[in-house]
Amino acid sequence: MLNIDQLKFDEKGLIPAVVVDSITKKVLTVAYMNRESLAISMEKGLTCFYSRSRQELWLKGETSGNYQHIVSITADCDGDALVVVVEKDGPACHTGSDSCFFEPVWHSDDKSEFSLQGLYDLLVQRNEERPEGSYTTYLFEKGIDKILKKVGEECTEVIIAGKADDKKETVYELADLAYHAMVLMVQMGISVEDVHRELASRHIIDHKVKQEKMTK
Repeated sequence: MLNIDQLKFDEKGLIPAVVVDSITKKVLTVAYMNRESLAISMEKGLTCFYSRSRQELWLKGETSGNYQHIVSITADCDGDALVVVVEKDGPACHTGSDSCFFEPVWHSDDKSEFSLQGLYDLLVQRNEERPEGSYTTYLFEKGIDKILKKVGEECTEVIIAGKADDKKETVYELADLAYHAMVLMVQMGISVEDVHRELASRHIIDHKVKQEKMTK
């Protein structure tokens, strides 16, 4: 691992830090650190930046409560920029937005982004607006019993495709299952972050079990 002395701070003693959400992988903000704020960040496990306008250190969340718990800090190949992966307690932006990056500048007409969080957000919107003719609207209007029935049906389809060793069909059915499972999540108020944290906790447990077996 690199140490602070191996990083390249600019002529003002600063290094840019790109803060990324560990769950959504969304860029939350770009801020600056100096040696002291980086050391504090590493010691506390919380993001601490240097404010160029106020010319002082500031611990993110100290006044708002929106702390950013650091998962990892990685330097680029030149050692003059950082990516800080965090678990956040609240919005990253002073405007109250989840991320500081929300003003569209340009987008491709023939390419689009996709993420599970983006799909989840779309399903939440469908549930709130209930647009006519939408299959998702149909599921929410029918309620929990219909949603659960569809989840069960898709589970069966995955099993059938998997048993037939049909990779293409299994992928197709898994996508159907994932979609209906996320409709169920929205219906029950379960977030992508809730599932992510549960999986992460199991990963930690599994890692510890593996370590114990290796020491025996």
